[in-house]
Amino acid sequence: MSVFNDSVMLVMEDVSLSYAASKGSFDHGVHHVLNSMSFELFENETLGIIGRNGVGKTTMLRIMAGILAPTSGTVMTQPGKTSSLLSIGLGFKGDLSGRDNATLAAMLQGSSKKQADLFLDEIKEFSDLGESFEEPVKTYSAGMKSRLGFTTALMTHVDILLIDEVLSVGDAQFKEKAESAMKKRIGGDQTVVFVSHSATQIQELCDRAIWIDGGIIKSIGDTEVVLEHYRNSMKVEGSPQPKIQT
Repeated sequence: MSVFNDSVMLVMEDVSLSYAASKGSFDHGVHHVLNSMSFELFENETLGIIGRNGVGKTTMLRIMAGILAPTSGTVMTQPGKTSSLLSIGLGFKGDLSGRDNATLAAMLQGSSKKQADLFLDEIKEFSDLGESFEEPVKTYSAGMKSRLGFTTALMTHVDILLIDEVLSVGDAQFKEKAESAMKKRIGGDQTVVFVSHSATQIQELCDRAIWIDGGIIKSIGDTEVVLEHYRNSMKVEGSPQPKIQT
């Protein structure tokens, strides 16, 4: 059993997630999404999680955020530490305005109402929503929801930021601004878990990496080493090789 020390922010111990399924290709009618995953997240590091689509990356983040409960195993966060899943539009209430949704999101992440109110002008300005910030989210386009979701999660302050494939959100102008802001946040004292299928983004942003496939951890450790394992697996399977900058 792992024990917290001053540098450990979160621990996953033998975490599995499965559900009943009727397809005969699954194990006796059970689909194993995650299988016996264990690792530690350290303070101020950016941990990358890479893998192909559908291998359990987003599921892992949602378990870390407490949105999903594992079938077995435990997830432990350093006492007193807060976390937030930066995933576009997660939990938005359509009948409420952008302002009200931003307030609720900040409060759900541990802010008081007074503290949440302090973020609102910054969120409105960065998201480029203008007066639409006061309108119901159900009237928003997909791009507007993306801008609000990204900005709300980024501007509120938590100890552990969980990022789910968001550096490609919005139009070209907002994408450039969002990527710059995210890199600045990651480059500071923020503890981050960053999920992506882009080897280039993982290489640029992450101190350590985890490669998952088929719901299991295939490799964990130094980013360059993990990406090399991931790249080699793509060669063996005949899939297009992920582009990795050197």
